Amino acid sequence: MSNDALAHPDRIRASHWITVLRRQFPELQAELAPSPHRPGLGRQRGGADRRGPSEPLRLRVSDTVRDITDGVVELEEAVHDRLGLPPTGRGTVEVRLARLAGLLERVEADPSLMRHLLDEVSGMARRCSGTLGDAEPVVRLRGRCPLCASVSLRAFPLRRAVLCINPGCRCPHTACGCHADRAHRHSWPEGEWTELAAGGALVLEEITAALNGGCTVVAVSR
Repeated sequence: MSNDALAHPDRIRASHWITVLRRQFPELQAELAPSPHRPGLGRQRGGADRRGPSEPLRLRVSDTVRDITDGVVELEEAVHDRLGLPPTGRGTVEVRLARLAGLLERVEADPSLMRHLLDEVSGMARRCSGTLGDAEPVVRLRGRCPLCASVSLRAFPLRRAVLCINPGCRCPHTACGCHADRAHRHSWPEGEWTELAAGGALVLEEITAALNGGCTVVAVSR
């Protein structure tokens, strides 16, 4: 069995969000050097392109680039400090994120550190997506949540996870974030979809199809 198959769900989610942020951050930086021939944040809702983003929008992009850059530096430093590692070396955001990804196995041994890292990288990735104008697709699934019996299961393709959106849903594991934070929604990462399908009277293929670009029923800004 692979190490990924044995990994904690939070480690799988953290790895996913790091990958998302590494992919999107260069796109965000590119928006600071707009080209009249490249559509991007300068595209109006009606589809007409302006000659680059407006000043308020440019400022928003600049602020997001700065905050994510600072956030990644501070996160890497905090991880190194908690793990007793030497001070971090210099590097771009993408390089630092790659180094953090390489430390996930060690971070996994410290649940509070893993939760902090997951919260930080997911928050930065969602902010990056929001600034780029993306919306997170959500797909409604048939069947009931095996925890609360509500028809409240939603697939989030970007997160590669299924969430129960019932705010009162709680799993039996007290260490799960759904107990520690009322805003947290219990989720099933990819490694738990078979179990979810069996417990929620779902078809595994339906979950897979939804997370691979199934019919989007709603989009939420991040």
